[in-house]
Amino acid sequence: MKTRMIRINDEIVRVTAEVIRSELSDPRIGTVVSVLRAETTTDLKYCKVYVSVLSSEEEQQKETIDALNKASRFIRKRVADIINLRQTPELTFIFDNSIEYGIRMRKLIESVNTEKSTPEQNTRE
Repeated sequence: MKTRMIRINDEIVRVTAEVIRSELSDPRIGTVVSVLRAETTTDLKYCKVYVSVLSSEEEQQKETIDALNKASRFIRKRVADIINLRQTPELTFIFDNSIEYGIRMRKLIESVNTEKSTPEQNTRE
């Protein structure tokens, strides 16, 4: 049963990303929206879709999530058309900042490494 849920979640991620990219024309939805993962309940009634929005403005990120949640019925209908399930879950979009967090951590690590290498170079000269 667990592998079935993994496959369903993966298909929901794939189809949802395709629908957002190619079929939604809401100007509030940013150009770079990534569907990271989906968590569907075992009864297939509800699904949390975690989305990353590449924008430095927090207001833009909130607007994108609001627009996606308003379009969730349309997206759900398209998911139902493409994925053959007995019941298509109700989609709820949730902002996930893990990509931005990873980028920020990488920059911090690189800056620490750069600071460490600079004094060593000065002592060798």
